Amino acid sequence: MAMPLRQSIRVGTYLFEQKVIRRREKFPLIVELEPLFACNLKCEGCGKIQHPAGVLKQRMPVAQAVGAVLESGAPMVSIAGGEPLMHPQIDEIVRQLVAKRKYVFLCTNAMLLRKKLEKFTPSPYFAFAVHIDGMRERHDESVAKEGVFDEAVAAIKEAKRRGFRVTTNSTFFNTDTPQTIIEVLNFLNDDLQVDEMMLSPAYAYEKAPDQEHFLGVEQTRELFKKAFAGGNRRRWRLNHSPLFLDFLEGKADFPCTAWAIPNYSLFGWQRPCYLMSDGYVPTYRELIDETDWDKYGRGKDPRCANCMAHCGYEPTAVLATMGSLKESLRAAREAVAGNRS
Repeated sequence: MAMPLRQSIRVGTYLFEQKVIRRREKFPLIVELEPLFACNLKCEGCGKIQHPAGVLKQRMPVAQAVGAVLESGAPMVSIAGGEPLMHPQIDEIVRQLVAKRKYVFLCTNAMLLRKKLEKFTPSPYFAFAVHIDGMRERHDESVAKEGVFDEAVAAIKEAKRRGFRVTTNSTFFNTDTPQTIIEVLNFLNDDLQVDEMMLSPAYAYEKAPDQEHFLGVEQTRELFKKAFAGGNRRRWRLNHSPLFLDFLEGKADFPCTAWAIPNYSLFGWQRPCYLMSDGYVPTYRELIDETDWDKYGRGKDPRCANCMAHCGYEPTAVLATMGSLKESLRAAREAVAGNRS
């Protein structure tokens, strides 16, 4: 895991405080913040822009966005959307969260990134998370627009030149092969040398235009088992716990803990996660206390049958790591190795 050492210590301390000192059963690890739904692309696997025009015009006020994160108490924030760089005050949202020492990941397709870089300041608490789903042809096909891959690559290079941390997020579908995964992760890791990479099997988002190319559980395990072979897993700077990577390739299995990565959007706190919409509540405490979490997950809700998404299972893997000395030492060794690479 390539998480910076300072961040690893901060998150580890937070987890210890919540689990051991405060004895809390449910608490957030990272908040998925969506300050808008509008986007400048029409990706086949995403349904956010299917909202009515009136909703797509809305922008979350800065105080509301920052207040939701502070209310939750989470140490990390992933700002998504829509395309966050379309929000006219996104730089102020980031600035205020960083000032509160929250680790902020601004997720972007990078189409506006080079134009907006001057609005941001490099910080160990801040990183751009650029969405890259494959090499040029494959990525441009997934976002339904030519030239996006080249612009994203140019933006990553410029952001790194200016001293920003840059991470990537890659979603893989049943049209992918172990080789297409290896090619793009080799490119991001070795050629672009991004700071860290996240990956996820595509989840069957109900509003997505393309409903034919989402992965099943066994497909996911076979795909990642082959992609991770030959030492790739240890060589790539993957921002995941070792146990979550075990989970992806079928070496371990976990229940879903979607409560640990709650979603806050223009509609409020979303039940049960950002991929499913069973209603919204105005406060984080209502989300935790009034949601029947036991009814969700594979084997419980048919909508969860093929889900192996990061938002549900990475927190479970992190908590399992914390509860095992062997796994904690394993994660620490990989964290040190990742920071040296």
